[in-house]
Amino acid sequence: MPIRDRLLALFVAVLWGCNFLAIHATLGHFPPLFAAGLRFLVIAIPTVLFVPWPRVKPRYLIGYGLGFGTLQFAFLFVALDKGMPTGLSSLVLQASAPFTVLLGAVVLREKVTGRQWAGILLAVAGMSAIAWQQAEHAALLPVILTLLGALSWAFGNLSTRKAQPDNPLHLTLWMSVVPPLPLFALSMATEGPSAAWTSLTTVTSHTGLIAIAGLSYVVVFGTIVGSGIWTTLMGRHPAGVVAPFSLLVPVVGMSVAFLVLGERHNAIEIGAAVVVIAGVLLGSLRKRTAPVPEALDPLPEPATAQRVTD
Repeated sequence: MPIRDRLLALFVAVLWGCNFLAIHATLGHFPPLFAAGLRFLVIAIPTVLFVPWPRVKPRYLIGYGLGFGTLQFAFLFVALDKGMPTGLSSLVLQASAPFTVLLGAVVLREKVTGRQWAGILLAVAGMSAIAWQQAEHAALLPVILTLLGALSWAFGNLSTRKAQPDNPLHLTLWMSVVPPLPLFALSMATEGPSAAWTSLTTVTSHTGLIAIAGLSYVVVFGTIVGSGIWTTLMGRHPAGVVAPFSLLVPVVGMSVAFLVLGERHNAIEIGAAVVVIAGVLLGSLRKRTAPVPEALDPLPEPATAQRVTD
């Protein structure tokens, strides 16, 4: 992997790590479920008009949209609104990786290696330490909601594996068509129409303008730019080479939350974060196989794995 592509992967990790700060800004004005619906609606409209259909079965696109889009962001946005620390949320969402491995074993009958089991156990140990620390501060519910968001992301990952799109970016963009209606319906049922209407009519206020800036960042840089670069890198290099760069997302997220929001974490939480990242890395890396002689090199396999953080 050339230095240019490594820098691009690092750039995407920075974009996605800052995503959580942008979400924090968005939730400072909009109700959480309504904000999640807006986040996807802004992408869905130009997608329907200008982006080609990804040529996958509709049920897989709907499954991806409900898992990765609707449920993940509903749980995540509500968790952040209920007090989940912004930086810590970027770490807890990494639980989607071991969840994906376990669901793949149960639903798709995929084999789980000893290395993956070890990584899962490490990640679970780290998550348990974080949950224990948050429970001491009466903040366990936001952690549970964030973990449910990670589990929903894992269900979405299963749909993308079954879909096998020829253009993963097109699938990611078209997935945005699914979440707006269910998210707006949930917002109407739980937050009420008056909260959404008030947030729209006061959007020119100071908090409203900050929220619009945060939403714009999530849509433009977090989704379109970040996912576009990431998909390109996945097409150029093996998934096992590119995917570990996503583990820098919580590092960036927690660092930005510390610098901008003043979030502080004790030694146990920092140690648990290192354990979680090590577990996810251990579970996602594959053993290197012996290189094939150049004359016998097969055609490169298309990259089907994709890791997107909004």
